[in-house]
Amino acid sequence: MRRPIVRALIMASALIAAAAVAPFTSPPLAAADSVVIGGYPAKAADSPWVVALSSRDRFGGTRAGQFCGGVVVSPTKVMTAAHCLSRTVLGVAVRDVRDLAVLAGRTQLLGAGGREIRVSDARVAPTYNSQTNSPDVAVLTLAEALPASQVIPLAGVGDPAYEPGTSATVYGWGDTTGNASYAFSLRAARVTVLSDAVCGQAYPGGLGGKYLKSTMLCAGDPQGGRDACQGDSGGPLVARGRLIGLVSWGGGCGRADSPGVYTRISAVGRS
Repeated sequence: MRRPIVRALIMASALIAAAAVAPFTSPPLAAADSVVIGGYPAKAADSPWVVALSSRDRFGGTRAGQFCGGVVVSPTKVMTAAHCLSRTVLGVAVRDVRDLAVLAGRTQLLGAGGREIRVSDARVAPTYNSQTNSPDVAVLTLAEALPASQVIPLAGVGDPAYEPGTSATVYGWGDTTGNASYAFSLRAARVTVLSDAVCGQAYPGGLGGKYLKSTMLCAGDPQGGRDACQGDSGGPLVARGRLIGLVSWGGGCGRADSPGVYTRISAVGRS
């Protein structure tokens, strides 16, 4: 979900290893709704680690059942936002992971390219708090392995990719206007990593949500107009060739005074 409602997983390597021994709790699955504002067309071949989360049983083929984004962090693991695995999807109670799939290597949601891989397990961080939306991260285990070439490197603590002013790119199939104009083809938008001070000032708490620098980072365009939006939740924020964040929440879409808030990948292993 999306701002201040959520839009719609060392460190990260420790998280992935932990997922295999159930350090996360199995959620009753559901969806979020966070698309890229002010973006441009992107190709899965150029960003093979971007995936779409899909549920054909729940959505009957519309947009190939896509409801959130995700990112390949090992051949059998995909990170997404914890809020994507909430109890309901568009008001419909979710059953289990058996109707959940990952669309990998596919630019067009309704295209025939890439692979559709079923999910064998889905776990959210055990410390996830839906009220604070922290830490907004979950790990999906794939029923089939993807090539190592589709795995993206993860940014760690102190990585220069987190420095304010760094150029980053967010990817997704979400709302492209902020008015429920959802994309059927992958899009990307260039944003700038902002300082914790700026993020904290934008989201001091209350109805607008509170920015927690321990598990979050924010990015946007000082002038507004470029951002993630509904339908992009769980999708990757990439800087200097590394995964630094997952689309989480924010206040509106593309507002100059309301940058997008992302799960801080370097903090995941401490959650």
